[in-house]
Amino acid sequence: MDKLEEKIGYAFHDRELLRTALTHSSYANEKHPGAGVSYERLEFLGDSILGLVTAEFLYRHEPQLPEGRMTRLRAELVCETSLHKTALALGLGSYMRLGRGEEHTGGRERPSILADMVESIIAAIYLDSGMDEARRFVMEKVLKDAELGEEHRIADYKTRLQELVQRKSNQQIRYVLAQESGPDHNKLFTFEVLINGEVSGRGSGRTKKEAEQMAACKALETMSE
Repeated sequence: MDKLEEKIGYAFHDRELLRTALTHSSYANEKHPGAGVSYERLEFLGDSILGLVTAEFLYRHEPQLPEGRMTRLRAELVCETSLHKTALALGLGSYMRLGRGEEHTGGRERPSILADMVESIIAAIYLDSGMDEARRFVMEKVLKDAELGEEHRIADYKTRLQELVQRKSNQQIRYVLAQESGPDHNKLFTFEVLINGEVSGRGSGRTKKEAEQMAACKALETMSE
């Protein structure tokens, strides 16, 4: 724990929060002594905190960017690929608690799990010390090397996916709203992208545009595996 806290740059008052942030559902479901619950609820909270901090960061540092471009850039900065890089830099794979099955199938190196763990740690820090510390972690560990400015090619995952799919004839791509939750002032939308009727990616966001971008991002990651 000491070594991990040093890497994270934060010492927990309640280390149980950190243990939970490192606990995959496969480990919790095996009922290990003291396993507690998985990080899934923390991940949910961390995703929202990360989105807020990133949106605030873009708003303050890119005053000339319109809403649409900020949405696409935020999607790029918080996507699985970006969070996976953060997890690798912190060496989180060595600390996560995995069940036997997940361990044997390479879960410790799986990008999706590592990305989720970054979000759960963000939430754990927030619950332990509040927004200032959570924001500092995001700024130092996730957004530190963010490339900004008008010269930066903002990722448009929907366009990239469309271009990739259209390389083959008779390919159809469609985005479908799969879920909508939360109060009117703080909605969370989840979209699925279907290629020839098959779900290829699923993503969430605070706007429908952002959710579609995240779904396309997931589809691109799946297709590149």
